[in-house]
Amino acid sequence: MKHENPYQEAMRYVENASATLKLAGKDGKFYIDPKYVKTACGTAYSGILLALDFLFNIKNVPKRRGRKAIDYYQSNLSKIDKKLLKELNSAYNILHLNGYYEGETNIKSIEAGFDDAVSIIEALKPYSGNGLG
Repeated sequence: MKHENPYQEAMRYVENASATLKLAGKDGKFYIDPKYVKTACGTAYSGILLALDFLFNIKNVPKRRGRKAIDYYQSNLSKIDKKLLKELNSAYNILHLNGYYEGETNIKSIEAGFDDAVSIIEALKPYSGNGLG
């Protein structure tokens, strides 16, 4: 299903991820259940990619056939916005590699990844009618 407002759709991913993260429970400075953390990190990261695909479409970045690897996003984003590239690299490491694949459960680390995700998605607002439909 194609959503009419890519900003809202990408934020919906992050909101769903945040709801999933709450199911993980907390014990001190760590989440208790890594399964929920992995799911939440994967969902938030997917929201980032959705946002970047929209941004690339607006900027007329050539589409790649098939599955796009992180180098596709990094190389194209480096030509558009270096600050967003830094946030993408951080989110990729925290959410995708450490959170999703490795099962990182440190609360501060995961929250930093979510902050990066929101920053990247917020960059869509000007192109998406300030987040309005």
